[in-house]
Amino acid sequence: MKKIWKSLPFRLILGVIIGIILGQAANETFMNVIVSLRYILSQVINFCVPLIIIGFIAPSITKLGSSASRMLGVALVCAYASSVLAALFSMGAGYGLIPHLSIASQAGNLKELPEMVFQLDIPPVMEVMSALVLSVLIGLAAAWTKAKNTIRLLEEFQKMILLIVTKVVIPILPFFIAATFCTLSYEGTITKQLPVFIQVIIIVLIGHYIWLALLYGVAGVYCRTNPLKVLKNYGPAYITAIGTMSSAATMAVALKCAKKSEPALRDDMVDFGIPLFANIHLCGSVLTEVFFVMTVSKILYGSLPDLGTMVLFCFLLGVFAIGAPGVPGGTVMASLGLITGVVGFDETGTALILTIFALQDSFGTACNITGDGALTMILTGYARKHDIKEQKIELEL
Repeated sequence: MKKIWKSLPFRLILGVIIGIILGQAANETFMNVIVSLRYILSQVINFCVPLIIIGFIAPSITKLGSSASRMLGVALVCAYASSVLAALFSMGAGYGLIPHLSIASQAGNLKELPEMVFQLDIPPVMEVMSALVLSVLIGLAAAWTKAKNTIRLLEEFQKMILLIVTKVVIPILPFFIAATFCTLSYEGTITKQLPVFIQVIIIVLIGHYIWLALLYGVAGVYCRTNPLKVLKNYGPAYITAIGTMSSAATMAVALKCAKKSEPALRDDMVDFGIPLFANIHLCGSVLTEVFFVMTVSKILYGSLPDLGTMVLFCFLLGVFAIGAPGVPGGTVMASLGLITGVVGFDETGTALILTIFALQDSFGTACNITGDGALTMILTGYARKHDIKEQKIELEL
């Protein structure tokens, strides 16, 4: 029971339930406090966003740069291409499917939220895009100059930010979610939109399986190998990922599954590719986030984001996916700045994204891990086509 309580999805679900119940029974005085609490919590989360960007993106670039090689370049291109194409695939599905979902307009017959009784502003140290550019430049410069002290400093900073995420941001999320759903329930929005969330999660799961089929199909054609020789061994890794919701925690099982796939996967490419892709390849999470962002935009703001905004969001999200940590919710946490800065979500939209993403995060992680096998298959094919000799590779991540 204690282990279940520590689970983030369980706490978020509990927050949703409590928030909805309180919102149905709340009066205006109680909502004054809830609105103020939600604002303060959102300020804390928004303050952490630039720090999360720098803490995760810059150290990841230094790790990649310090181990630069032709195979590493191929792996990076494959991971980025898979994430971006998955995002664009999800975007196309969103424009095609979301307008046909039964999404009621938010404009009619909703209560108006009361004013805040207390407002605490906590401005971020820098804008989101400034943090992204700074992260990329610092990471590249440190890798190019082999600045060992800077690289160690960035790694220490990453550990500090990860602790901030795990000990500050994630613990306050259930309260932020509860406050948000309390306001939505008070307004009357959530009772109209809950069936939509269930439909969207089912659509996303189907999207995961379609994307995995495409990935393995492409890998099989490129390598001229039956992809089922790899995919059939990934059952334990898929189930483990559902249970842990963490690519990093599933890595050991994924390695065992990949090792069983010889000769379809070369042993040195498994040692190199699986640990690397567990940290930089998040196609399932990216696919999920894009579709959820479009759905929440339709629910809360009455329309889908325009095409130019979504294309920009997809390409930038691919960069954030490479730098996101392989921990539960890592992708959406690392990309909060894009959700607010590029798509223009407010704290309510951010809370909805965090909630529905967490509810299916285990399946997104399972898609990520299973997709790693397809990319490792492509690495194997590339190495064989270019006569790269098999060797023992150790990569610390």
